[in-house]
Amino acid sequence: MAPIHLLLITPEATVADLQVDSVTLPGTVSPFQVLKDHAPLITSLEQGLVRWMPEDGKEQSLAIRSGFVRVLDNTVSVYVEP
Repeated sequence: MAPIHLLLITPEATVADLQVDSVTLPGTVSPFQVLKDHAPLITSLEQGLVRWMPEDGKEQSLAIRSGFVRVLDNTVSVYVEP
């Protein structure tokens, strides 16, 4: 089983609710990647791609305009405006 639970939510729908190996996010200062056991974090996101690697190894992504992310206990909760 993959080590990270990803919740990717827009105002209209939940885009992803699954286990992944990594998540790459367009941070306001710079892009960053979240792996298993990442330190707790809340930060804003800017326009760019949210990318995640599911267990099948086929990267998926969603283009966003803005948002924020919370990382806590191997759960990455991403709230975005697509």
